[in-house]
Amino acid sequence: MDNQNPSQSGEFQELAKLKQKLNSVQMPQDLREKAETMISRAEVAFKYHTQFNQFDAVSAYIDWISQLPWQKKTADNLDIKKAQEILDKYHYGLTELKDRILEYLSVMKLNLDLSQKNPEAKQNFNRAPILFFVGLVGTGKTTIAISIAEALGRKFVRIPFGGMGSALDLRGESRVHPDAEVGQVMKALRRAGSRNPVILLDELDRVAEHARSDIMGVLVELLDPEQNVGFIDHYIDYPFDLSEVLFIATANNTKNISTAVMDRLEPIQMPSYNDEEKIVIAKSYVYPKILLSAGLSPGQLKIEDNVWSAIVRPLGYDSGIRTLERTIDGICRKVARQIVEDKIANITITSENVKKYLPTW
Repeated sequence: MDNQNPSQSGEFQELAKLKQKLNSVQMPQDLREKAETMISRAEVAFKYHTQFNQFDAVSAYIDWISQLPWQKKTADNLDIKKAQEILDKYHYGLTELKDRILEYLSVMKLNLDLSQKNPEAKQNFNRAPILFFVGLVGTGKTTIAISIAEALGRKFVRIPFGGMGSALDLRGESRVHPDAEVGQVMKALRRAGSRNPVILLDELDRVAEHARSDIMGVLVELLDPEQNVGFIDHYIDYPFDLSEVLFIATANNTKNISTAVMDRLEPIQMPSYNDEEKIVIAKSYVYPKILLSAGLSPGQLKIEDNVWSAIVRPLGYDSGIRTLERTIDGICRKVARQIVEDKIANITITSENVKKYLPTW
């Protein structure tokens, strides 16, 4: 006679789904065996007891290890000419910076070629220092990292360090705690769906003061090729090979970053833009993008050349282009409203009417 009650039948169905999920993905064999043991314990508990308190924890853990890219990776595109085109497409000027990035990619290509000829030399591919972009807000630190990922054909994910208050945010928390969570590194890999993404460690200088030393300690391990081949998140509790991840870091300044972390980074100063450069950036890069996002066509809004100096510097000097982007966005919104309300076909901004369209914040 079958003594299972309906709830137990449902629980066994859930366990069957977990087994199916586990068997549908590639992962290290000993990790798979560990997960299978957890499922077996749950089966025994369900067989002899009315409930198993750890089922949700087991289910969440198996979901996590099943979603991590243990074997998945993207193929690198190390075409230097293509990389040059992408950098020029999204970034004006910055010649020295672009040259440094292309040199970096060239070293990656040579080491990749070497590793293919001699598998024992594979680790050379990851020995280059981590690029570390240092500069004021709005100077393009994040966008240059996105461009590098696009040039390589890799997935891009960002880990924000601004306000990070615990090293556990990076490394995760042990599952013995009821509200344990996976760390930001594993979350980034899951979002990327690839074991070799570009991971941006954004604003390293803005971690919480009380947690700075602990977070810097985790960063030392994360950025050290001798150690990150077996990075352990406390929640996953199994080493993950991060040696194929391309880490890029950013900060406004370096004074709050430990010496041990700085030793593993290659600082590259992001230059500020002068007014002449901003005018070129505004006309060729920012304006076309914002015009499109505002639903306007080039024929509906025209800006005379002598107006751009007023647009670039409406309220004073800004080293980056954030203020410039907000100004152009404000202009486009006002024009869009006027076109809709007054049913005007097109508007031309001149030196006589520009103040009407400039934001007044």
